Amino acid sequence: MHAFTTQNRMAPTVILEPAVGCLCDQPVHITVRGLGPEQPVTLRAALRDEKGALFRAHARYRADAHGVLDLERAPALGGSFTGLEPMGLIWAMEPERPFWRLVKRDVQTPFVVELEVLDGHEPDGGRLLAQAVHERHFMAPGVRRVPVREGRVRATLFLPPGNGSFPGIIDLFGLGGGLLEYRASLLAGKGFAVMALAYYNYDDLPKDVDIIHLEYFEEAVNYLLSHPQPTSVEPYSTGMRPYSRWA
Repeated sequence: MHAFTTQNRMAPTVILEPAVGCLCDQPVHITVRGLGPEQPVTLRAALRDEKGALFRAHARYRADAHGVLDLERAPALGGSFTGLEPMGLIWAMEPERPFWRLVKRDVQTPFVVELEVLDGHEPDGGRLLAQAVHERHFMAPGVRRVPVREGRVRATLFLPPGNGSFPGIIDLFGLGGGLLEYRASLLAGKGFAVMALAYYNYDDLPKDVDIIHLEYFEEAVNYLLSHPQPTSVEPYSTGMRPYSRWA
């Protein structure tokens, strides 16, 4: 029988599919090759948001008999989550600072996730075996971002690639105000012309919502209807909860 030793085993390697990153609402397939048969390892994921706040997750795994760890097949044995969760290292990341929310404000840059593979089941004590960097983007290739400052309307319009007509959506957020674009930018990659609309606490708009002038929204609808590319307009909102989880 041929002995399988560290001398004839390749160095552990993290394989990401797609390799160059993906959109934030798409899955990434994570595989680790070159481990020992049934070797216990800990995987860690970390990112910093645009204000420098750290988010982290970790999970304990065991490689298969061939030294391969495929997160689509191997269940997590503990850590930030348990069970078969191929995207667990992404969605389970929690802030180091309590109650801090993960919000993307500049959709033209990706979130950068650092992945590490550690020997053993101690998330902060194992020897580093391999590492990789994964980018999660918010704008699909060819999506156009158009700032809108027309009359009273303060918004950003995202247009899909191409010159055809697209269904139009007005994207509204609730509590907090401001202009958040990450949802609109992702929807534009699905073939919609999406206007991320601010209506308070942004630019020269009112700082609070004590009084809401409905004519403002009518003006926004009319602007989008007059655009040569959208063919129809629908409001889109998921309520008053700010973004706190990965799509």
